[in-house]
Amino acid sequence: MSRITLIDPANATGQTSEQLAQIKGAFGMVPNMFKAAANSPAALSSLWGAFGALGGGRLGAKLGEQIAVAIADRNNCSYCLAAHTGLGRKAGATAQEMAEAQAGRSADPRTAAALTFVHAVVDKRAGVETADVDTLRSAGFDDGEIVEIVAHVALNLFTNYLNVALDVPVDFPGVKLTRAVA
Repeated sequence: MSRITLIDPANATGQTSEQLAQIKGAFGMVPNMFKAAANSPAALSSLWGAFGALGGGRLGAKLGEQIAVAIADRNNCSYCLAAHTGLGRKAGATAQEMAEAQAGRSADPRTAAALTFVHAVVDKRAGVETADVDTLRSAGFDDGEIVEIVAHVALNLFTNYLNVALDVPVDFPGVKLTRAVA
């Protein structure tokens, strides 16, 4: 049971109601995470805006979802792991690719470099080395894509913390956490 009220979209008003309707249109439902965030119109706007902006970014949906599951597993966020595993599958990733991403691995060298960097950012609380960034460049990422990876980390840290701290009930098919802490 959630530690805070999950806002019923039928009772929402104003901009919150409009955003929850957009979310329902995108997902076919309003996921509990958004219902939790809707307690703060500012938090909901930030969250939904970030999803939209990064969803249209240069990294692509598949890599974005692989990044999300790598971070979710690291932060013990069952909610995000379940949601992003499903979203990753919809974005074209295989079950194996999502399981590997959850562990921070990929057979694709470019994706592997991104996931290694993401784990370094999370584990070192952003205190990465120049060599960590250089490895991304060597894998073919430019400065814009590197910034976008960091933006994905920030968004996923927010959603992980929201769901874990407030014990938001998972409303996606469950996925087993494998490595909660580095």
